[in-house]
Amino acid sequence: MRKINVITLGCSKNTVDSEHLMARLAAAGYEVRHDSDRTDAKTVVINTCGFIGDAKQESIEMILRAVEAKKAGRIERLFVIGCLSERYADELRAEIPEVDAYFGARTWDGVVRALEAAEGEALKTERLLTTPKHYAYLKISEGCNWLCGYCAIPLIRGRHVSVPMEELEEEARKLAAAGVKELIVIAQDTTYYGIDLYGRRMLAELLRRLCRIDGLRWIRLHYAYPAAFPEDVIEVMAAEPKICKYLDIPFQHISDNQLAAMLRRHTKAEALALVERLRAAIPSLALRTTLLVGYPGETEADFEELCDFVRAVRFERLGVFAYSEEEGTHSALHLKDDVPEEVKQQRVERIMALQQRIAAELNRERVGRTERVMIDGRQGDFYVGRSQYDSPEVDQEILIPADERRLLRGRLYEVRITDAAEYDLYGTVVSR
Repeated sequence: MRKINVITLGCSKNTVDSEHLMARLAAAGYEVRHDSDRTDAKTVVINTCGFIGDAKQESIEMILRAVEAKKAGRIERLFVIGCLSERYADELRAEIPEVDAYFGARTWDGVVRALEAAEGEALKTERLLTTPKHYAYLKISEGCNWLCGYCAIPLIRGRHVSVPMEELEEEARKLAAAGVKELIVIAQDTTYYGIDLYGRRMLAELLRRLCRIDGLRWIRLHYAYPAAFPEDVIEVMAAEPKICKYLDIPFQHISDNQLAAMLRRHTKAEALALVERLRAAIPSLALRTTLLVGYPGETEADFEELCDFVRAVRFERLGVFAYSEEEGTHSALHLKDDVPEEVKQQRVERIMALQQRIAAELNRERVGRTERVMIDGRQGDFYVGRSQYDSPEVDQEILIPADERRLLRGRLYEVRITDAAEYDLYGTVVSR
């Protein structure tokens, strides 16, 4: 009963929540495992995702598998936390009563008390990492105030709440002392950071403070909402050598008709102007975006406008999703899901085919360059690394022959790019 297996589903924000929970469990004397199939732990905690249909289904299937294990006597206590139980706690209790207790994304610390784990201010900044030891996520705020028409995040995680800057600095220092070299700053909208605590956006100041922490080599910024993008963030990204020349900025669409229907708070002209300012200030910037196609009312003309946007901007990284109705959102309540599923999928495929060609062209341009590469590990005959232009798990990799020399995980090496594929690069180490 002193062994606990914590299973994490969903996004990097859930990862951070699980790591905080695991630290509290470990401080109370529990032996903690993460996503382990080789543990005899009698207590299981499942941190669920409830954002889109596929993620919800994955979470439900994981809960049901754990229930079967409980019925078979392999586990004795089962707790469910996270986004799925935040949205559907009553339904889950009725349909799956075998779970000992459900706690939401905003009340996950309830499982701490249920398990009589450690609490207290000193543990707020403690983490038990589940990522490779050389990189970690730093969640700087919770929730979102933008209320986009398709998005259930404000319904699940509530309004925007920033983590105090001093707390984030302490957490980052502890991560660096534990060997973390790359810090990936995350939130539903990182640019909104600080407005609730300090009366103004404070992301630039936070980034400056993080850059002063010894041991951190790379600081990467994810999930920046494009409306009212802070100019001082552009300035600090351009000036600070520790900040990766990389930005994840989900535009979702570019047609003014679609942006208005989605309740996005910017126009096409403003989006294009932001891209121009970013690229002018940071010429080597790698832009990552996500797009949403098939939203209610999207015409073929809207979609072609989006394709033109992708061609013009030539994003280094891009993902695209087909719209699916999420109950309780503005679009589910007020708009008709009128784009046929086959049209949605065709549009996804057309965007990805376009991006595939762009990615291949951009990769070929990097052949012959020497870039600083962080090694993530080894797979078969290759070491797997990333440049500052690629985030772990979601972006491409640089493959280095393992027979050339021994490379160390988490170390930075100068690597000459020798070949390129559509979504991978190949290289050889030229110096340490």
